[in-house]
Amino acid sequence: MRLLHTMLRVGNLQRSIDFYTQALGMKLLRTTDRPEQQYTLAFLGYGSNPEHAEIELTYNYGVDSYELGSAYGHIAIGVDSAAAVCEAVRAKTAELGGAVTREAGPIKGGNTIIAFITDPDGYKVELIERPEAASELN
Repeated sequence: MRLLHTMLRVGNLQRSIDFYTQALGMKLLRTTDRPEQQYTLAFLGYGSNPEHAEIELTYNYGVDSYELGSAYGHIAIGVDSAAAVCEAVRAKTAELGGAVTREAGPIKGGNTIIAFITDPDGYKVELIERPEAASELN
């Protein structure tokens, strides 16, 4: 078994595509529009299945926001340098409706360096310093 994708419901599909492609360097891999069912899907990632996991953005016609609930945590992305990525994407995330919400630094009680970015819909993206598993952001 392997993880294929994670689905996030979004209030504005193009805004979310712009955020993940322009701020986080993902590629738009494919889209599917289902007018009869009133939804559109966009799959993004740093590569396609089956070699890479993807994010599926789901836009339900006419729904512009969701309550995230208290169970959702975050998506994690491996990077060479969390501080460098924060600095590189700070202006772009603000322009696209997101924000750097935790600057790079060690986790409480440990040495792993992390940072957090929040996307336009309020979803959290954790940046974890792991040079051996780094994304294309660096």
